[in-house]
Amino acid sequence: MRLIITLLMTALLTGNYSHAQNLRLNKTNRLFKNHAYKEAITNYKNLDVSREVLENLADSYYYTNDFENAAKTYTQIKNQYSDITDKKRVYRFAQSLLAIEDYQKADVYLKSFYGKDWNTKEFLFELQRTTPHVFEVQTVSNSGTKSDFGLSFIDGEMVAFASSRNINRPIYSWNGLPYLDLYEAQLIGGNALSKVTAFSNEINTPLHESNAVFTEKGMVMYFNRNNTKRVKINGERVSNIQLYRAEKVDNKWTNVTLLPFNNDLYSIEHPSISKDGKTLYFSSNMSGGYGEFDLYKVMLHTDGSYGDPINLGASVNTAFRDQFPYISTINTLYYATNGKQGLGGLDIYRVNMINGEFDNPINLGSSINSPRDDYAFIIDEVTNESYFSSNRDGLDQIYSGKRKENIRAKYMVIGRVQDSISKKILPGSQVSLFDEHGVVINDILTGGDASYTFRLEPSKKYTVRATNSRYIPQNISFSTQKDGKISHDILLTLLSYENAEEIIKQDRKGDIQVELEQIFFDFDQAVIKRQAAATLKDLVTIMKKYPEMNVEVSAHTDIRGSSEYNLLLSNKRAESTMKYLISQGINKNRLRSIGYGEMQPLNNCIKEGLCSDEEYEINRRCEFTIMQ
Repeated sequence: MRLIITLLMTALLTGNYSHAQNLRLNKTNRLFKNHAYKEAITNYKNLDVSREVLENLADSYYYTNDFENAAKTYTQIKNQYSDITDKKRVYRFAQSLLAIEDYQKADVYLKSFYGKDWNTKEFLFELQRTTPHVFEVQTVSNSGTKSDFGLSFIDGEMVAFASSRNINRPIYSWNGLPYLDLYEAQLIGGNALSKVTAFSNEINTPLHESNAVFTEKGMVMYFNRNNTKRVKINGERVSNIQLYRAEKVDNKWTNVTLLPFNNDLYSIEHPSISKDGKTLYFSSNMSGGYGEFDLYKVMLHTDGSYGDPINLGASVNTAFRDQFPYISTINTLYYATNGKQGLGGLDIYRVNMINGEFDNPINLGSSINSPRDDYAFIIDEVTNESYFSSNRDGLDQIYSGKRKENIRAKYMVIGRVQDSISKKILPGSQVSLFDEHGVVINDILTGGDASYTFRLEPSKKYTVRATNSRYIPQNISFSTQKDGKISHDILLTLLSYENAEEIIKQDRKGDIQVELEQIFFDFDQAVIKRQAAATLKDLVTIMKKYPEMNVEVSAHTDIRGSSEYNLLLSNKRAESTMKYLISQGINKNRLRSIGYGEMQPLNNCIKEGLCSDEEYEINRRCEFTIMQ
């Protein structure tokens, strides 16, 4: 009887414990679902171990940037339950391993996630060797801080940033810190914040405010604020982030307005204004993008209206987080992404704008990026003073970075232009540098030593071209990609038209001409005859063979007749000849017509009655000179 009672009591207690465990698990899962990760961590640690508990605990560590414990817990899942199967959790595990610099193990999961070989150590080595710049990084001195980020210039030495230092604000359940407010301060010596003052209650509210940017005179501000309205998205109630605009009137911020392209169903955040004030850049997770968050731009019209958001495209955006855009005074885009190979977390990248389009992004390197999140980068392109934010030491902090040239990475192409036959150098040649899309990046005229130099970027394809009016242009393509070289020395050798074609020769004045049979016109006429057309076909063939060749068509008369009449007649004949060439498919921009009349005789027949008809006829001619 006693044994039966004992068994019944054990069953009853076990059932109560199981029921209590389920209640606590359900409560903790609700915290997790509502992004209250700090409290969820405490609860999950006190629950019995299960796959669900470990997965949510590991994710909670990840979302609160506790990557050491995240990596340990993901490893525990792998050891106890064979492996991690959820693809997104594989990515989070890999990022946690990168954050603690366990590159070998991280690469295994990155390879699994991306489906291709991954070698982080090799990537870091290449960055050190190839990154164009390095940064001298220091923490910006800033007393009274809990967690600060997103420094931006207001005017002069005045700056703004976001901080969770206001202990009177509500606690954000995600990270256990007070809600964010915006502050302004004086930047002292480029590396310390002084006279830190909160913005007025027109700007700061019990909600989050962050990422303020200003027009050049500091009179208009754009900033983030999360929405008071929560909407249900994928079963979760979400308060998305929205963009606001405010004006400074009588030294007070007022007229706070919500930008018209905001939407309750997605976030619009991280504004940046172009130097001319005509373009607003931002990040958003609106539908139709490439990933979690993409970079966009809208036009700011003079009447105060806004254009439609335009995605910056696949060269910039990835399948993951592309955030914190900053457009510098030279229209270079800087932004943070965790969608490209990097050191871990968000890395800062740079993208040059060429002919209005953004080029391929370049990682700023390991002197500024860390295994954690690095973001909100801004820079003075003149002084090379930069500022960025990072959680590399646990909490978000603001850092300064003095940009300097990376002496280990000399990305450049140098060379000389010379004649391919005589080997003589060719001063005055034009050398142009093209990107892989055929867009001219830079060009120069060579000086007395016929040399050229261009600075390059890593991980790019280029073409260098030399042209000279007397020579056939030469193109040579090369690469600064992983298997390419950092520095290139390219000798450009040009073959002259004279050496390439028998009918191209130098005349007595040193000009290079296409020598054709004499073109005859009827007396006092400028109409191209059948015989002349047959002769001109040789010139058409040559010009189509060498599309860079430009030709001056000149017509000449003998001395007989008035000089005014001869000049008029020769102009008509030169123009008629040029029109015929155009009719045969030669672009008119490659041609020039001129009549010289009787001014350039080939012999001494400079007066009437001195020479025979045959001798005067020598001076009646058309010439085809290759233009300089």
